[in-house]
Amino acid sequence: MEITASLVKELRERSGAGMMECKKALAENAGDIDAAMEFLRKTGLAKADKKAGRVAAEGRIAMASAPGKAVLVEINSETDFVAKDENFMAFTNAVAQTALDSGAADAEALKSARVGGATVEEARAALIAKVGENVQVRRVARIDSANTVAGYIHGGRIGVLVELKGGDMELAKGIAMHVAAMNPPYNKAADVPADFIAKEKEIELAKMTDKDRAKPAEILEKIIGGKVNKIVNEVTLYGQPYVVNSDLTVEAALKAAKAEVVRFVRLAVGEGIEKVVEDYAAEVAKAMQV
Repeated sequence: MEITASLVKELRERSGAGMMECKKALAENAGDIDAAMEFLRKTGLAKADKKAGRVAAEGRIAMASAPGKAVLVEINSETDFVAKDENFMAFTNAVAQTALDSGAADAEALKSARVGGATVEEARAALIAKVGENVQVRRVARIDSANTVAGYIHGGRIGVLVELKGGDMELAKGIAMHVAAMNPPYNKAADVPADFIAKEKEIELAKMTDKDRAKPAEILEKIIGGKVNKIVNEVTLYGQPYVVNSDLTVEAALKAAKAEVVRFVRLAVGEGIEKVVEDYAAEVAKAMQV
């Protein structure tokens, strides 16, 4: 398979490794980007898998809530300038309230809901004419529950909803702030996929020295298990130090309040939408010629 500049660019963004290391990793793995990422991790060159958290589009996350329910709506614009425009902000707030009131579960269902005497789709078209940029209602996330439901918006660019069983609204809002800041992929250790655990064990074993690998199987398993447990804590809400009180883990804070996080959802503006950065692409292309 041809090792293209776009492949090198994507691997560099995911791994944080240097361009030449990324090029070599792709060459060693026949252009398979997932295998190349694993190769970089095993050799200690990968800093982090950044792809999932990449923010590449502009816009705003808006929230609306009522007792027992809350909704987040992501609405995208082409520039940050328009995202801060009062017309755009008014539209996002109105659409979020419409999403809450209408019960719309996704962006497609929201299009036909009524906002200010028009459908959301009609209001969107009118806003495009006014601001001169493309505007898209991209995503809707909602929680309706008899439990405590809280939300948090950070700077208009990150939104979180949390459903809490037990505890109170203050704790639920604190957990929402934590999720916004730390972005845990999973809730509890039990939610972490078995294949993720197996892959992490494989990677930790590959990183060990021959001397360590020669240790008795039960000791080796204990060493690797400890390292993997640490990784599991890092990727789970329950295992992370609580941002509101770093002396406690989130799990300990919940236990003290006799509460449980049933679920959470986090949206960040533009995640998963790639924005081309010309200078960066040129840099990668130049490196490919070395």
